[in-house]
Amino acid sequence: MVDMAKQSASTKLSSDASEIRAAVFRLSRRLKQQRAVSDMTDGQFAVLVALKVHGPHTLSALAEREGITAPSMNRTVNCLEELGHLSRTENGDDRRKVDIQITESGRRVVEETARRRDEWLSKVLADLSPEDRQTLRSAAAIIMREVER
Repeated sequence: MVDMAKQSASTKLSSDASEIRAAVFRLSRRLKQQRAVSDMTDGQFAVLVALKVHGPHTLSALAEREGITAPSMNRTVNCLEELGHLSRTENGDDRRKVDIQITESGRRVVEETARRRDEWLSKVLADLSPEDRQTLRSAAAIIMREVER
């Protein structure tokens, strides 16, 4: 009897996980569609956000932060640099290193994209009841707590 209860609870958790994953994935896709620059990849945008939030990085530190190889990051950085969204400057402490930093153009892309995404989500939330919005705020707090552990 105990094994059946454990199996039932495990099945329920698995089902819950699938439902939550699917909902978060669909929401993420819809939010990603709200961009300031339509031809920018998610990876390129993530680099701009990292530089805006965390400040200048070396190429290797940026690659590590984003979980990709240094050659892949170099291609991303080259593209963003050509577009004027970031720049490279000599590191003040070690002249062998180069710091990558976001430019004003890159900052505008991040801010406009965030604005568009917030605007889209605000329209969705406006159609919900206060109770549903509170439920989503609570869920957001739980998700943030768990992903930051």
